[in-house]
Amino acid sequence: MASLATKGSGLVNRLLVQARPQLDVFLKYAKVELTPPTPADIPAIRQSIGNIVKGAKTGSYKNLTVKEAWLNTLITAEVIFWFYIGECIGKRHIVGYNV
Repeated sequence: MASLATKGSGLVNRLLVQARPQLDVFLKYAKVELTPPTPADIPAIRQSIGNIVKGAKTGSYKNLTVKEAWLNTLITAEVIFWFYIGECIGKRHIVGYNV
């Protein structure tokens, strides 16, 4: 039984050593990407929303590459999913939603 515990702790230590670089990269990007917008970001947000509206009016969305269109689709799906997850968390249950 003691050898099993020793092997288990050795396995956990190796796992932590191997996972550490990937965890560091995740934390580096999480600090940048998962922070809420600051008041300094508001003008850039307004400008990008204006560009989206202008693109919809002028039809410039027709000139997107497939890669850009796919990326825009994924971002839109992510925003929708986070909205519905937030709704379920706020309501504290899924009952009442057509899931």
